[in-house]
Amino acid sequence: MFMKARLIGVLVTFANFVSAQEVYTCQYESQADFTVFEVKYESQADLLVYMVPYESQARGNEGLWYMSKYSSQAEKEIFFTKYESQADLKIFYVRYQSQAGWKNESRKPLLN
Repeated sequence: MFMKARLIGVLVTFANFVSAQEVYTCQYESQADFTVFEVKYESQADLLVYMVPYESQARGNEGLWYMSKYSSQAEKEIFFTKYESQADLKIFYVRYQSQAGWKNESRKPLLN
């Protein structure tokens, strides 16, 4: 019985780690875990984001995001601001998965 409970605990922990980049876009800033601004140029970004088509591909904290349809399924809830100065995290969407990743490591804890 103890081993079963421990195994379930490990699986739940692992599942949370695997889906750490599943995000949901909130309607209001007060609902969000942090605010995001999409910059025009890659050089301005804290994080280069690649949108994956499947939830299972959104792993770790590598900039591979899956947009959840429901807030309850997302690990992080974000709000897109209109102004760069209001953002906790600046992102730039990349075309290829291999381009995704952190440019400003100091912002990485936002998605942990």
